[in-house]
Amino acid sequence: MKPIKQKVRELLGYPYPTRVPKGVFVEQWVGISTDEFHRAKDADVKYMRNRHPLLDMSWSRADCIRYLTSLGLADTPKSSCLGCPFHGNAQWRHIRDTSASEWADVVEFDQAIRQGNARANASGSRLLGEAFLHRSRVPLSQAPIDHVTAAERASLQISLDEADVLENGVEDGCSPWACRGDADALTQDGFGLAT
Repeated sequence: MKPIKQKVRELLGYPYPTRVPKGVFVEQWVGISTDEFHRAKDADVKYMRNRHPLLDMSWSRADCIRYLTSLGLADTPKSSCLGCPFHGNAQWRHIRDTSASEWADVVEFDQAIRQGNARANASGSRLLGEAFLHRSRVPLSQAPIDHVTAAERASLQISLDEADVLENGVEDGCSPWACRGDADALTQDGFGLAT
């Protein structure tokens, strides 16, 4: 959110540390559907006001897909951060196979997070252990992203549903306003990691 707030302040003509006058704000439309209404949040600064038009129209993800399909945009992907640790193998392959520059960025980011940093979590505590983007806990450039094999499922003792999450990622999309990293939605995967 920091870069978004920085750009909003710039567009308003009040770059930090200049105070934004009372009553001056932007209206920011955030595309959260009714299936994820619990992720809709108000802005945490007075110079930004979040609107949720899909909620105002009572649209679900299925309604959005029907609308996009009617416009010939049926293949619109769900939103998520490029370096989201909730990506499944299919999402990692898509990045690797369709955008060499984005793949290089996520591989570099994966390497950069290996030791975390002093503000690795909400409480400001240092990250314990090593961080990886892929659930296998190996560098993304070496991660087994080409498919989840029957042997992998058997060795991990995971169900077909859990293997589907490894392949396709977590169902819900993400955005800077509503990351699916919400602890209530997390379960343990076959590696003992939150999914």
